[in-house]
Amino acid sequence: MQEKCNACGFISNAASKLDTNQLNMLSENCANVSLKRGDILMQQGALSSNIAYLKTGLAKIHITGPYHEQIIKLIKAPAYLGLPNTIGDKINNYSVTVIEKSDVCFIDINAFKKLLAENSQFAYEIMLTLCNNELDSFKRCASRTQKQLRGNMADVLIELSVRIYNSMSFNLPLKRDEIGNLIDTSRESISRILIEFEADGILIVSGKKVEILDFKKLKVISATG
Repeated sequence: MQEKCNACGFISNAASKLDTNQLNMLSENCANVSLKRGDILMQQGALSSNIAYLKTGLAKIHITGPYHEQIIKLIKAPAYLGLPNTIGDKINNYSVTVIEKSDVCFIDINAFKKLLAENSQFAYEIMLTLCNNELDSFKRCASRTQKQLRGNMADVLIELSVRIYNSMSFNLPLKRDEIGNLIDTSRESISRILIEFEADGILIVSGKKVEILDFKKLKVISATG
C-alpha cells in the first residue's frame, strides 16, 4: 500500500512546507520503490519524467565520458535526485546507482512542477538544494584537481566518517578501484595510501572495515593537500 506523504518519516524540508491538499496531491503522484546494491536508479541518456527522492540508503552519481566512466560523488539519503535533468534538460545527463539498500520515491514531474508554481516556500527549498549542490560541485572540483593523492584520500575518508556514517568506524561502501575512480587514481594507489595511513597510526583497515584512530592528523593531511 502506498504510504501517504504526510505520514512519511523521511519527509523532506521542501515537502514539509506543503499544505494538506498539496501533500495529498504529491502522494497520488509518486511511487515508493525499494532498491538493492547495484540497482540503477537513473540511467544516463534516458528520458527523464520523474524526480527521485532518496528516502533511505546511499547511492553514487556517475557519468560515462568519452574515455571511461567517472564517479562524481556519493549521495546520502535524504536527497532529491534528477532536479537538473528533469527540470532543465529532460534527459538524464548522469547515472545514479544504489550502493546500499535504499528506499526511493519517484515523483511525477508535472505534479512536481505544479507544486513549485503553487508553493513559494516549497520552491525556495528546492532552489536552496540546487544552489548547495552546485557550490559543493565547485569545491569538489577544486579539491580533486589541486590536491595530491594523500589529500584526496583523506577527503574521502573524512566524508565517509562525518557526512555519510557519522562514525569513526565504518565499512567502505565502494571497492578500491571505485575509490580510485572517484579521485582519479588507480586501485593500487588507493591500497598503498591506506597502508601508509595505517603505518602512520591514522587508521586500521581490516578488509572493508576502516577505523580512524587519529582524525586530527587526517584533517591536517586534507588541509595541506
